[in-house]
Amino acid sequence: MSDHADAQPGIADINYSRFLNSVSAARQQSTMKSLGLLISKSPPSLINLCGGVPNSSTYPFKKASITMHDGSIIEIEEHLMKIALNYSLSQGVPDLVSWLKDLQIRVHNPPTVNYSPEKGQMELCITNGCLEGLSKVFEMLVSPGDNILVSDPVFEGALRVLKPLGCNIIGVPSDNQGIIPRALKEVLSKWRPEDVRKPESRSPKFLYTVPTGGNPIGMTLSTERKKAIYQIAREYDFLIVEDDPYFYLQFTKPLAPSFLSMDVDGRVLRADSMSKVISPGVAEFYRLQRDAILLSADRWLTGLAEWQCPHAGMFLWIKIKNIKDTENLILEKALKKEVIFAPGNCYTIDKSKPCPYVRAAFSSCSPEQIDQGIQRLAMAIREEITSGEEINGFTEENDCSQ
Repeated sequence: MSDHADAQPGIADINYSRFLNSVSAARQQSTMKSLGLLISKSPPSLINLCGGVPNSSTYPFKKASITMHDGSIIEIEEHLMKIALNYSLSQGVPDLVSWLKDLQIRVHNPPTVNYSPEKGQMELCITNGCLEGLSKVFEMLVSPGDNILVSDPVFEGALRVLKPLGCNIIGVPSDNQGIIPRALKEVLSKWRPEDVRKPESRSPKFLYTVPTGGNPIGMTLSTERKKAIYQIAREYDFLIVEDDPYFYLQFTKPLAPSFLSMDVDGRVLRADSMSKVISPGVAEFYRLQRDAILLSADRWLTGLAEWQCPHAGMFLWIKIKNIKDTENLILEKALKKEVIFAPGNCYTIDKSKPCPYVRAAFSSCSPEQIDQGIQRLAMAIREEITSGEEINGFTEENDCSQ
């Protein structure tokens, strides 16, 4: 605990029940799930006439082998195949959950590891990707009319889950270093810190952010900003939903500390991803991809657009000059030239607000394809401007980054 005490003095006593919506609060512990946990900790000699699980001897798959790029082979033997194909605990296969917990402890050293469960002890469950995990979190916490904070612009998938829940999504302005703490304080100024624990205050329940290589803008929150944001979360007693699938795709070392690493209160819910980091050396690969798109942007977009160098992730956030909104540029002109980007308004809370940005994903194309795609974008921009459809009238007030 001493490693964290200097940055985050004191521990807040969080009333978790106030964050749950009525559906979550009404859930009861499953007796069968409790029995399943008991069975998982029992010796192999236990005769299990309790669970209605499939008989693993009926499975058509006996074993499997996976050939790696380097020619090595991973063998999945019969006993592991039976475990993989059969039911498991809701949290995930126990051995995998244990391994992932150890990884989180090694990498993040969360202060909450040794807390009691009621005080916010770190726990972990496995989901089918970050977005399923986020869906579970949002559906556990959000009630219609709740106020929710998100970095603006924001990951489109999160918006897709949040909007049907009927909450008020409040954007917190970001720049090329992520969420601006001063702007967060300004957004929260309509609530008094001493009143936020009162049900009638309707203060925000949580802040959602992608702090590393952020989707879409590619930014990485600095340690100083994370500390400032965490202190604001303590002051206004909201949770932080840390969606961090690009954490291991940082291009410089040491890795930036996570919100989880400074969470002395147990107010951080963290989502990680395996799909983007399953291969060793993948961060170096993406760094080279990043360098390739920056080189192409310098070659073809100088004078036409502005961008910042991302230090993690797989995205370049490009602001097109002299064009108020990029939807027509991308879905009409660029597409005709056989190149596609994500228009910036995919990531804005208010879709009616013009947005002069595009998101370029540099993860899967070759450097040659990247260069050709950026060249085609430049041609489309010049065509859009000279067509007279989107010139003049551009003001900062129309900028979706605000």
